[in-house]
Amino acid sequence: MKVAVVKYNAGNIRSVDYALRRIGVEPVITSDEAELRSADRVIFPGVGEAATTMAFLLTSGLDRVIKDLHQPVLGICLGMQLMCRYSEEGGVGCLGIFDVDVKRFVSEQHEDKVPHMGWNTLMNTNSALFKGFDKEEYVYFVHSYYVPVNEHTAAETRYILPFSAALHKDNFYATQFHPEKSGSVGERILKNFLEL
Repeated sequence: MKVAVVKYNAGNIRSVDYALRRIGVEPVITSDEAELRSADRVIFPGVGEAATTMAFLLTSGLDRVIKDLHQPVLGICLGMQLMCRYSEEGGVGCLGIFDVDVKRFVSEQHEDKVPHMGWNTLMNTNSALFKGFDKEEYVYFVHSYYVPVNEHTAAETRYILPFSAALHKDNFYATQFHPEKSGSVGERILKNFLEL
């Protein structure tokens, strides 16, 4: 199986690479259109800022390539947010795969720290990504922006308010949390993605 990781100007590509190698997969890290189109699975990772990253995707043509992929695609963190319609981070239009906007967390009380950082629970999971889950599991988050619960929500987490921890539409899957940093639970999610 050929697994491609989209190479662009965002962090955490190496940690995704290591996580895949730990489960026996040697991914191709690439921005080449032919390589991405020919892969069996594509992972669109991301740690960074939405507006500058979207500018890079538009300039490189990767925006068009990602939207046109027909194999299973997994967006992670910023990757998930960029798959939405619009982000309040930099006020930028995104890929529009998921017809929902990305909002900034607003603290409602003193304890509400932004960014939301650390381990939190997955609730109301309803996607093949979570096959074999029989209880609420903990995963690792680092983000200041969130996707509201919507028709594409595949898992929820609560921090300040309920938000989408994962999304699913057609061949596009996405997680706000970092499966590559979520221990054995994250490993199981990556394996489920590869087995789709």
